[in-house]
Amino acid sequence: MWRTLDPRKVSALYVLLVIVVIFSIWVPDTFLQVATVRQVLNSNAVIGLAALSLAIPLAARVFDLSFAFTMSLSGVTAAHFIADKDWPVWLAVGAALLVALLVGVINAVVVVIMRVDSMIGTLATGSIIQAFITYVTNELPITNAKLFGTFSDIGQKDIGGFILPVYYVLAIAAVTWFVMEHTPLGRRIYATGFNMEAARLTGIKTKRIQFCSLLASAVVAGWAGVVLAAVLGTGSPTAGTPYLLPAFAAAFLGATQIKPGRFNARGTVLGVVTLGAGITGLSLATAPTWAANMFTGIVLIAALATTTVQRKPKTPGAGWRSRLRRS
Repeated sequence: MWRTLDPRKVSALYVLLVIVVIFSIWVPDTFLQVATVRQVLNSNAVIGLAALSLAIPLAARVFDLSFAFTMSLSGVTAAHFIADKDWPVWLAVGAALLVALLVGVINAVVVVIMRVDSMIGTLATGSIIQAFITYVTNELPITNAKLFGTFSDIGQKDIGGFILPVYYVLAIAAVTWFVMEHTPLGRRIYATGFNMEAARLTGIKTKRIQFCSLLASAVVAGWAGVVLAAVLGTGSPTAGTPYLLPAFAAAFLGATQIKPGRFNARGTVLGVVTLGAGITGLSLATAPTWAANMFTGIVLIAALATTTVQRKPKTPGAGWRSRLRRS
Protein backbone atom coordinates (compact mmCIF):
# COMPACT_ATOMS: atom_id res chain seq x y z
CA MET A 1 0.00 0.00 0.00
CA TRP A 2 2.83 2.42 0.84
CA ARG A 3 4.57 1.67 -2.43
CA THR A 4 1.32 2.37 -4.25
CA LEU A 5 0.82 5.69 -2.45
CA ASP A 6 4.49 6.69 -2.48
CA PRO A 7 4.66 10.50 -3.01
CA ARG A 8 7.40 9.91 -5.56
CA LYS A 9 4.82 8.15 -7.73
CA VAL A 10 1.59 10.02 -7.04
CA SER A 11 2.60 13.50 -5.95
CA ALA A 12 -0.41 14.91 -7.84
CA LEU A 13 -2.68 12.91 -5.55
CA TYR A 14 -1.31 14.80 -2.55
CA VAL A 15 -1.59 18.07 -4.43
CA LEU A 16 -5.23 17.15 -5.10
CA LEU A 17 -5.80 16.57 -1.38
CA VAL A 18 -4.27 19.98 -0.60
CA ILE A 19 -6.56 21.56 -3.21
CA VAL A 20 -9.60 19.90 -1.62
CA VAL A 21 -8.62 21.15 1.85
CA ILE A 22 -7.95 24.73 0.66
CA PHE A 23 -11.22 25.14 -1.21
CA SER A 24 -13.19 23.32 1.48
CA ILE A 25 -12.08 26.11 3.82
CA TRP A 26 -12.34 28.90 1.22
CA VAL A 27 -15.76 28.08 -0.27
CA PRO A 28 -17.23 25.32 1.92
CA ASP A 29 -20.82 25.90 0.85
CA THR A 30 -20.19 25.27 -2.84
CA PHE A 31 -17.04 23.14 -3.07
CA LEU A 32 -17.99 20.35 -0.66
CA GLN A 33 -20.78 19.08 -2.87
CA VAL A 34 -21.30 15.98 -5.01
CA ALA A 35 -22.20 18.39 -7.80
CA THR A 36 -18.66 19.75 -7.66
CA VAL A 37 -17.21 16.29 -8.30
CA ARG A 38 -19.51 15.94 -11.28
CA GLN A 39 -18.55 19.39 -12.51
CA VAL A 40 -14.83 18.61 -12.29
CA LEU A 41 -15.17 15.41 -14.29
CA ASN A 42 -17.77 16.62 -16.78
CA SER A 43 -16.07 19.91 -17.58
CA ASN A 44 -12.63 18.33 -18.02
CA ALA A 45 -13.56 15.24 -20.00
CA VAL A 46 -12.63 16.78 -23.35
CA ILE A 47 -9.27 17.90 -21.91
CA GLY A 48 -8.80 14.31 -20.79
CA LEU A 49 -9.40 13.02 -24.32
CA ALA A 50 -7.02 15.62 -25.75
CA ALA A 51 -4.33 14.75 -23.20
CA LEU A 52 -4.68 11.02 -23.87
CA SER A 53 -4.15 11.69 -27.57
CA LEU A 54 -0.64 12.87 -26.63
CA ALA A 55 0.35 9.97 -24.37
CA ILE A 56 1.51 7.50 -27.03
CA PRO A 57 3.44 9.89 -29.31
CA LEU A 58 5.14 11.55 -26.34
CA ALA A 59 6.11 8.13 -25.00
CA ALA A 60 7.70 7.47 -28.39
CA ARG A 61 9.51 10.83 -28.23
CA VAL A 62 7.31 12.57 -30.79
CA PHE A 63 5.49 15.88 -30.27
CA ASP A 64 2.12 16.43 -31.94
CA LEU A 65 1.33 20.13 -31.77
CA SER A 66 -1.36 19.75 -34.43
CA PHE A 67 -3.79 17.78 -32.25
CA ALA A 68 -5.76 20.90 -31.21
CA PHE A 69 -6.23 21.89 -34.86
CA THR A 70 -7.21 18.32 -35.68
CA MET A 71 -9.90 18.61 -33.02
CA SER A 72 -11.28 21.73 -34.70
CA LEU A 73 -11.14 20.10 -38.13
CA SER A 74 -12.93 16.91 -37.10
CA GLY A 75 -15.63 18.85 -35.27
CA VAL A 76 -16.23 21.12 -38.25
CA THR A 77 -16.22 18.13 -40.62
CA ALA A 78 -18.85 16.23 -38.64
CA ALA A 79 -21.01 19.35 -38.25
CA HIS A 80 -20.71 20.16 -41.97
CA PHE A 81 -21.85 16.75 -43.16
CA ILE A 82 -24.73 16.62 -40.69
CA ALA A 83 -25.96 20.21 -41.05
CA ASP A 84 -25.18 20.96 -44.70
CA LYS A 85 -25.18 17.53 -46.38
CA ASP A 86 -27.83 15.84 -44.22
CA TRP A 87 -25.68 12.77 -43.64
CA PRO A 88 -26.56 10.28 -40.89
CA VAL A 89 -24.70 10.99 -37.67
CA TRP A 90 -22.66 7.77 -37.72
CA LEU A 91 -21.53 8.40 -41.29
CA ALA A 92 -20.56 12.02 -40.57
CA VAL A 93 -18.61 10.97 -37.47
CA GLY A 94 -16.84 8.28 -39.51
CA ALA A 95 -15.90 10.88 -42.14
CA ALA A 96 -14.54 13.17 -39.41
CA LEU A 97 -12.36 10.37 -38.03
CA LEU A 98 -11.09 9.56 -41.52
CA VAL A 99 -10.12 13.21 -41.99
CA ALA A 100 -8.30 13.09 -38.65
CA LEU A 101 -6.52 9.90 -39.74
CA LEU A 102 -5.44 11.67 -42.94
CA VAL A 103 -3.92 14.43 -40.81
CA GLY A 104 -2.07 11.74 -38.87
CA VAL A 105 -0.69 10.29 -42.09
CA ILE A 106 0.50 13.72 -43.21
CA ASN A 107 2.14 14.32 -39.83
CA ALA A 108 3.82 10.92 -39.96
CA VAL A 109 5.15 11.52 -43.47
CA VAL A 110 6.50 14.94 -42.52
CA VAL A 111 8.09 13.81 -39.24
CA VAL A 112 9.16 10.24 -39.90
CA ILE A 113 9.80 10.03 -43.63
CA MET A 114 10.88 13.60 -44.35
CA ARG A 115 12.68 13.72 -40.95
CA VAL A 116 11.40 17.16 -39.99
CA ASP A 117 11.61 17.89 -36.26
CA SER A 118 8.27 16.81 -34.77
CA MET A 119 7.59 20.09 -32.97
CA ILE A 120 8.21 22.16 -36.08
CA GLY A 121 6.57 19.72 -38.49
CA THR A 122 3.33 19.26 -36.55
CA LEU A 123 3.13 22.96 -35.76
CA ALA A 124 3.36 23.67 -39.50
CA THR A 125 0.72 21.04 -40.19
CA GLY A 126 -1.53 22.61 -37.58
CA SER A 127 -1.12 26.00 -39.21
CA ILE A 128 -2.12 24.55 -42.57
CA ILE A 129 -5.15 22.85 -41.01
CA GLN A 130 -6.29 26.11 -39.42
CA ALA A 131 -5.86 27.93 -42.74
CA PHE A 132 -7.95 25.27 -44.47
CA ILE A 133 -10.69 25.50 -41.83
CA THR A 134 -10.77 29.29 -42.17
CA TYR A 135 -10.97 29.01 -45.97
CA VAL A 136 -13.89 26.57 -45.85
CA THR A 137 -15.90 28.15 -43.02
CA ASN A 138 -14.91 31.81 -43.44
CA GLU A 139 -14.41 31.71 -39.64
CA LEU A 140 -18.15 31.23 -39.12
CA PRO A 141 -19.33 28.40 -36.84
CA ILE A 142 -21.63 25.79 -38.32
CA THR A 143 -24.94 25.85 -36.50
CA ASN A 144 -28.10 23.96 -37.32
CA ALA A 145 -30.97 22.29 -35.51
CA LYS A 146 -29.80 18.98 -36.99
CA LEU A 147 -26.79 19.11 -34.66
CA PHE A 148 -29.09 18.57 -31.69
CA GLY A 149 -30.59 15.24 -30.79
CA THR A 150 -28.55 12.20 -31.78
CA PHE A 151 -25.36 14.13 -32.48
CA SER A 152 -25.47 16.27 -29.34
CA ASP A 153 -26.12 13.13 -27.28
CA ILE A 154 -22.56 12.01 -28.10
CA GLY A 155 -21.27 14.77 -25.84
CA GLN A 156 -24.21 15.74 -23.65
CA LYS A 157 -26.08 12.57 -22.69
CA ASP A 158 -26.01 12.04 -18.94
CA ILE A 159 -25.59 8.63 -17.33
CA GLY A 160 -25.48 8.46 -13.55
CA GLY A 161 -24.76 12.18 -13.27
CA PHE A 162 -21.77 12.07 -15.64
CA ILE A 163 -21.84 12.90 -19.32
CA LEU A 164 -20.70 10.33 -21.88
CA PRO A 165 -17.29 11.98 -22.51
CA VAL A 166 -16.27 10.97 -18.97
CA TYR A 167 -16.81 7.33 -19.94
CA TYR A 168 -14.93 7.86 -23.21
CA VAL A 169 -11.94 9.05 -21.20
CA LEU A 170 -12.08 5.98 -18.97
CA ALA A 171 -12.38 3.63 -21.95
CA ILE A 172 -9.53 5.18 -23.94
CA ALA A 173 -7.36 5.40 -20.83
CA ALA A 174 -7.98 1.70 -20.13
CA VAL A 175 -7.03 0.70 -23.67
CA THR A 176 -3.95 2.95 -23.63
CA TRP A 177 -2.91 1.60 -20.21
CA PHE A 178 -3.22 -2.00 -21.39
CA VAL A 179 -1.31 -1.42 -24.63
CA MET A 180 1.45 0.64 -23.03
CA GLU A 181 2.04 -1.46 -19.93
CA HIS A 182 0.97 -5.01 -20.77
CA THR A 183 1.94 -5.65 -24.39
CA PRO A 184 5.22 -6.01 -26.31
CA LEU A 185 4.13 -3.04 -28.41
CA GLY A 186 4.03 -0.85 -25.32
CA ARG A 187 7.52 -1.92 -24.32
CA ARG A 188 8.76 -1.09 -27.80
CA ILE A 189 7.12 2.35 -27.62
CA TYR A 190 8.85 3.11 -24.32
CA ALA A 191 12.15 1.75 -25.61
CA THR A 192 11.90 4.02 -28.64
CA GLY A 193 11.22 7.00 -26.43
CA PHE A 194 14.02 6.29 -23.96
CA ASN A 195 16.78 5.66 -26.50
CA MET A 196 15.78 5.51 -30.12
CA GLU A 197 19.19 4.44 -31.44
CA ALA A 198 19.61 1.66 -28.89
CA ALA A 199 16.07 0.45 -29.61
CA ARG A 200 16.80 0.41 -33.33
CA LEU A 201 19.97 -1.62 -32.80
CA THR A 202 17.99 -4.24 -30.86
CA GLY A 203 15.71 -4.75 -33.85
CA ILE A 204 12.79 -2.48 -32.93
CA LYS A 205 11.31 -0.73 -35.94
CA THR A 206 11.46 2.69 -34.32
CA LYS A 207 10.31 4.62 -37.39
CA ARG A 208 7.23 2.45 -37.69
CA ILE A 209 6.51 2.96 -33.98
CA GLN A 210 6.68 6.74 -34.33
CA PHE A 211 4.66 6.66 -37.56
CA CYS A 212 1.84 4.70 -35.93
CA SER A 213 1.96 6.80 -32.75
CA LEU A 214 1.11 9.88 -34.80
CA LEU A 215 -1.77 8.03 -36.42
CA ALA A 216 -3.12 7.04 -32.99
CA SER A 217 -2.75 10.60 -31.74
CA ALA A 218 -4.70 12.00 -34.70
CA VAL A 219 -7.57 9.52 -34.37
CA VAL A 220 -8.02 10.14 -30.63
CA ALA A 221 -7.76 13.90 -31.21
CA GLY A 222 -10.33 13.56 -34.01
CA TRP A 223 -12.72 11.79 -31.65
CA ALA A 224 -12.10 14.49 -29.04
CA GLY A 225 -13.02 17.10 -31.66
CA VAL A 226 -16.26 15.30 -32.54
CA VAL A 227 -17.15 15.06 -28.85
CA LEU A 228 -16.36 18.75 -28.35
CA ALA A 229 -18.60 19.72 -31.28
CA ALA A 230 -21.38 17.58 -29.78
CA VAL A 231 -20.91 19.25 -26.39
CA LEU A 232 -21.06 22.73 -27.95
CA GLY A 233 -23.82 21.85 -30.39
CA THR A 234 -21.90 23.59 -33.17
CA GLY A 235 -18.90 23.18 -35.43
CA SER A 236 -16.57 25.94 -34.31
CA PRO A 237 -13.51 26.72 -36.50
CA THR A 238 -11.39 27.40 -33.40
CA ALA A 239 -12.93 25.03 -30.85
CA GLY A 240 -9.80 22.96 -30.33
CA THR A 241 -7.25 25.75 -29.95
CA PRO A 242 -7.89 26.48 -26.24
CA TYR A 243 -7.08 22.85 -25.41
CA LEU A 244 -3.47 23.01 -26.62
CA LEU A 245 -1.78 24.06 -23.37
CA PRO A 246 -4.12 22.33 -20.86
CA ALA A 247 -3.71 19.00 -22.64
CA PHE A 248 0.08 19.25 -22.72
CA ALA A 249 0.09 20.35 -19.06
CA ALA A 250 -1.98 17.31 -18.06
CA ALA A 251 0.17 14.95 -20.14
CA PHE A 252 3.44 16.23 -18.70
CA LEU A 253 2.03 16.26 -15.17
CA GLY A 254 0.91 12.69 -15.78
CA ALA A 255 4.48 11.73 -16.71
CA THR A 256 5.50 12.46 -13.10
CA GLN A 257 2.78 10.16 -11.71
CA ILE A 258 2.35 6.40 -11.28
CA LYS A 259 5.41 5.68 -13.43
CA PRO A 260 7.64 8.75 -13.04
CA GLY A 261 9.56 9.54 -16.19
CA ARG A 262 7.07 7.74 -18.44
CA PHE A 263 4.02 9.18 -20.16
CA ASN A 264 1.18 6.93 -19.04
CA ALA A 265 -2.60 6.87 -19.18
CA ARG A 266 -3.33 6.61 -15.44
CA GLY A 267 -1.01 9.49 -14.61
CA THR A 268 -2.55 11.59 -17.37
CA VAL A 269 -6.07 11.06 -15.99
CA LEU A 270 -4.83 11.93 -12.49
CA GLY A 271 -3.22 15.08 -13.89
CA VAL A 272 -6.45 16.10 -15.61
CA VAL A 273 -8.47 15.63 -12.40
CA THR A 274 -5.92 17.55 -10.31
CA LEU A 275 -5.81 20.51 -12.65
CA GLY A 276 -9.59 20.40 -13.11
CA ALA A 277 -10.24 20.42 -9.37
CA GLY A 278 -8.11 23.51 -8.85
CA ILE A 279 -9.61 25.40 -11.78
CA THR A 280 -13.14 24.49 -10.70
CA GLY A 281 -12.39 25.63 -7.16
CA LEU A 282 -11.08 28.96 -8.43
CA SER A 283 -14.22 29.37 -10.51
CA LEU A 284 -16.46 28.68 -7.52
CA ALA A 285 -14.42 31.19 -5.50
CA THR A 286 -14.95 33.79 -8.28
CA ALA A 287 -11.20 34.24 -8.69
CA PRO A 288 -9.89 36.43 -11.57
CA THR A 289 -9.75 34.78 -14.99
CA TRP A 290 -5.94 34.84 -15.04
CA ALA A 291 -5.79 32.75 -11.86
CA ALA A 292 -6.52 29.51 -13.75
CA ASN A 293 -3.42 29.86 -15.95
CA MET A 294 -1.27 30.76 -12.95
CA PHE A 295 -2.60 27.75 -11.06
CA THR A 296 -1.76 25.40 -13.93
CA GLY A 297 1.83 26.63 -13.97
CA ILE A 298 2.24 26.43 -10.19
CA VAL A 299 0.87 22.87 -10.01
CA LEU A 300 3.21 21.72 -12.76
CA ILE A 301 6.25 23.20 -11.03
CA ALA A 302 5.17 21.86 -7.62
CA ALA A 303 4.56 18.33 -8.93
CA LEU A 304 7.86 18.20 -10.80
CA ALA A 305 9.76 19.63 -7.83
CA THR A 306 8.12 17.19 -5.40
CA THR A 307 9.01 14.23 -7.58
CA THR A 308 12.61 15.42 -7.99
CA VAL A 309 13.14 16.02 -4.26
CA GLN A 310 11.56 12.70 -3.26
CA ARG A 311 13.80 10.78 -5.66
CA LYS A 312 17.03 12.26 -4.27
CA PRO A 313 19.10 10.24 -1.75
CA LYS A 314 17.92 10.98 1.80
CA THR A 315 21.47 11.37 3.13
CA PRO A 316 24.54 12.91 1.54
CA GLY A 317 26.50 10.31 -0.35
CA ALA A 318 23.76 7.69 -0.03
CA GLY A 319 23.54 7.28 -3.77
CA TRP A 320 27.22 6.49 -4.42
CA ARG A 321 27.52 4.45 -1.23
CA SER A 322 24.71 2.18 -2.29
CA ARG A 323 26.29 1.78 -5.71
CA LEU A 324 29.64 0.86 -4.09
CA ARG A 325 27.95 -1.74 -1.91
CA ARG A 326 26.25 -3.30 -4.94
CA SER A 327 29.58 -3.35 -6.80
